[in-house]
Amino acid sequence: MVALTLPAGEATKSWLYLTQTVEWLLQERVERCDVMIALGGGVIGDLVGFAAAILRRGIRFVQIPTSLLAQVDSSVGGKTGINAPQGKNLIGTFHQPIHVLADTDVLATLTPRDFMAGYGEVVKYGLLGDEVFFDWLETHGAAVAAGDMAARVHAVTRSVEIKAGIVARDETEQGDRALLNLGHTFCHALEAATGYSDRLLHGEGVAIGCVLAFELSARLGLCAQEDTSRVRAHLRAMVMETDLSGIPGSLPDADALLALMAQDKKVIDGTLRFILARRIGEVFVTSDVPRDAVRGILADALAWHGQALSSYCSGATSSFQ
Repeated sequence: MVALTLPAGEATKSWLYLTQTVEWLLQERVERCDVMIALGGGVIGDLVGFAAAILRRGIRFVQIPTSLLAQVDSSVGGKTGINAPQGKNLIGTFHQPIHVLADTDVLATLTPRDFMAGYGEVVKYGLLGDEVFFDWLETHGAAVAAGDMAARVHAVTRSVEIKAGIVARDETEQGDRALLNLGHTFCHALEAATGYSDRLLHGEGVAIGCVLAFELSARLGLCAQEDTSRVRAHLRAMVMETDLSGIPGSLPDADALLALMAQDKKVIDGTLRFILARRIGEVFVTSDVPRDAVRGILADALAWHGQALSSYCSGATSSFQ
């Protein structure tokens, strides 16, 4: 067996590293009967899966996800691909792995930040389809973060069950599978705005995006503000960011973020689709969202970000003086 090691980080999901991977595989004379193994987090799984899909018109591959985010989300469902400067995951295909092997013991090797980024996807599953699971997370989330293995196994297992159930009904995202993108319309725009860097990890963006999606739903009168407050409260209890003020550095204005959102792969006939909430555990897909409402949510969030950035800079200047 031979191996290729690629850099960590979202920037690796690019034409550069896809080309490097495919050319290396050709140099190694990979054949259709061979099996490729994606050992790593979501970035490696997506990139290797895409390479397996396009090389020799399809090679079998196995996912061995090593991050919480990959174990509960990206390794399940067969989505593969890379990012483009215009947006996240805009280049790719569906190519199912023949096996997914998720060892929860490996989660103990993650940094706290990487683990909690994955927790953002775990929370998403409770919000989109299982309020009982969200109730469980409110009670046991601290144990999951602290390393309780039984709690971690349950969190991973239930997340995979929820996603697999949706994917089984809609493998290529013609309907229900779009629900899994709760929070991602906002998240993907923020990831593009931060250059797919470690300023914002994917799961962190998902957590912030879920809050913004619930906030937008509440402003449109679709769900109770109490639900939004409950989502914020749980994420804050888990010491996770719930708004843009936690993203270091400058961000584009609301119109520029809207332009990035317009590149989202969920756009149909030029109209952006959102996943909004009726309550915790019940979400739906809609294109009937006023642009001004979205701009208002972003403008308010950016105002908080600007205040936080200003306070940080003032504090840094004072310390320097």
